[in-house]
Amino acid sequence: MEIPNIVGAGLIVIGAGIGIGRIGGQAMDAIARQPEASGKIQTAMLIAAALIEGIGFAALFAA
Repeated sequence: MEIPNIVGAGLIVIGAGIGIGRIGGQAMDAIARQPEASGKIQTAMLIAAALIEGIGFAALFAA
């Protein structure tokens, strides 16, 4: 593996981690504000996190 590929893979992982962290944090804020909507919020959060992970894996294979 070349050095630029390693740097690219690292940036991909960092970006995916930041994205999933933001989704989780915002979802917890939303649940704190509206506890009755927690089921819908959690479902949307999991779908968004799965999409980010999928894009991250595809980008890792490309790198």
